[in-house]
Amino acid sequence: MLNIALFGPPGAGKGTQSKMLIEKYNLAYISTGDILRQEIASGSDLGLQAKDIIKKGGLVSDEIIVQIIEERIKSNTQVNGFLFDGFPRTTVQAYILEGVLLKLNTRLHCMLSLDVPNDQLRERLLDRAKKENRADDTIDVINVRLKEYETKTAPVANFYQEKEIYHQVNGLGSIDDIFNRLSTVIDLTLEKSWLNLVLLGTPGSGKGTQGRKLAKAHNLAYISTGHLMRQEIKKGTPMGKSAQKYIEKGDIVPDEIAIKLIEKEIKEHPNSNGFIFKGFPRTIVQAYILDGLLRKLDMSVTTAINLDVTTLESIKRLTARSKTEDKRPYDTETEVIIHRLEQHENKSKMVSDYYQKQNKIETVNGVGTPDEVEKRLTEAVSKAFKKIR
Repeated sequence: MLNIALFGPPGAGKGTQSKMLIEKYNLAYISTGDILRQEIASGSDLGLQAKDIIKKGGLVSDEIIVQIIEERIKSNTQVNGFLFDGFPRTTVQAYILEGVLLKLNTRLHCMLSLDVPNDQLRERLLDRAKKENRADDTIDVINVRLKEYETKTAPVANFYQEKEIYHQVNGLGSIDDIFNRLSTVIDLTLEKSWLNLVLLGTPGSGKGTQGRKLAKAHNLAYISTGHLMRQEIKKGTPMGKSAQKYIEKGDIVPDEIAIKLIEKEIKEHPNSNGFIFKGFPRTIVQAYILDGLLRKLDMSVTTAINLDVTTLESIKRLTARSKTEDKRPYDTETEVIIHRLEQHENKSKMVSDYYQKQNKIETVNGVGTPDEVEKRLTEAVSKAFKKIR
């Protein structure tokens, strides 16, 4: 998902550039002024509240604005992200936006500020006032608006400068020149975006085989908690000894062990384009844990891909693997295989539901040759890339 805030004083050209940006990047346009007018015109509860406040000469509270923005975000599910125009205007609203996006498991990727000298802004606004017959836009009123912008919004710029996502863009020149400058900044931001995939599916669905292929093809770090734990067991580390008794029974290893292994693996791959997580999360608690781990790095899960394989097919595959050099300790006993499948059915469905509610899950048919399945997965990954790029 791509979320942008377009910043700039009155007359900077935000409206013109917004229309072009939302079309190029398939974004939903969120202008607090436009939304308020739409809510008032529709006669909604929030619109009526806002209308009453405006009639009395008051300013619409942040509480009402945040409800309207949150509702608008939730109602636009077919877009790649959002472009915010006119919000946030204050540091308080910047914190509000952080909270709203965090609640929706996303974040603001960049704040773009159109830089136009005040003398140019005055000329533009006076010219616009003539064309639109706006008698109230006198030079005195324009000066007040520009001064108010500088006073209130400077702290907002500092807020995003500290987060290193604030970009000042030259707002002079032709419309196309300015648009190209904005697009360049956005494209560079997208190149830095990480693709984080979660591979879901029953034991034996082919997550390991396909996960390694996808990681290699897209320069992603492949993180398999099962593989990492087997390495610890082979080395005879305390962590390995602790995990071994759970793995042999086909049980889920305690989260404390998985967290340490994942954090270590993430640190060892600073140059990858993201991560593929296989075998984690397997429970709803682990899904929350993964969100927390990624949030520390200012990242989130991009897409969860569920490899769809029948229970009978899984049993066949696991039984066949038990006769090869790649066999696992838990492949040789039918009771353990069935126990693992039951655990997946009882606990992992909640994980799928968790990502489904976030509109982040893709189901891929896992039956067929490895190449056939890989082709389907590649299409799903391409779709995931489009969400962030």
